[in-house]
Amino acid sequence: MEKMTHPVAASKAELPHASITIGIDVSKDHLDAARHPGGDTVRVANTRKGQTALLRWIGDIKAVARVVFEPTGPYHRTLEERLAAVGIPQVKVNPRQARRFAEATGKLAKTDRVDALMLARYGALLDPVARPVRTDLQNRLAELVAARRSLMRDRTATLNRLKTLTIGLLQRHARHRLRQIEAQVTSLDAATDALVAEDAHLSRRWDVLASIGVVCGRGRNPTLSRGRA
Repeated sequence: MEKMTHPVAASKAELPHASITIGIDVSKDHLDAARHPGGDTVRVANTRKGQTALLRWIGDIKAVARVVFEPTGPYHRTLEERLAAVGIPQVKVNPRQARRFAEATGKLAKTDRVDALMLARYGALLDPVARPVRTDLQNRLAELVAARRSLMRDRTATLNRLKTLTIGLLQRHARHRLRQIEAQVTSLDAATDALVAEDAHLSRRWDVLASIGVVCGRGRNPTLSRGRA
């Protein structure tokens, strides 16, 4: 674990009653964390061992109000689950919002350590609300919903392209692609139905939304799995 301290960092003893925000810059290989106020930073590998060291570092800090990070697809998922498991409130910040905050505060230097410090300051000054972590089932449902959306966009593009094609071979290819998409959507719908059935509460919500026409198609409703970023 690579540990650094900001030149003007206050010691933990000097801030016994402070509400501390931890910012974490997440990448495939590393997790860079920083605290605000204080400015202490630490870098660990984005592995189970590195995350354990980071949780220990966070655990040694008193009065942690929240941990702030940007969602990075698969790279933050395990960290998110482990923070939730030990009851640490966490906030996922939209990268565009974080960028605007960095611009507004003049902190545009692009390094992992600076990003972590910026995220910590963002959380401390703007006081964003921590949201519940999505369950594994919700994460899987979100993947299925995203895949279906992608297929429907592909279907629309293929239909529009088909209208302009004049060569028979290309027309056949487009129709073949449309049949593929239809089969894949049917498969995704079946997988989604099976997944929703695993959770009674989610299944009831799904049925209610379908009954009032909120959901479209075969009742695939992305809002059930989206969560807050």
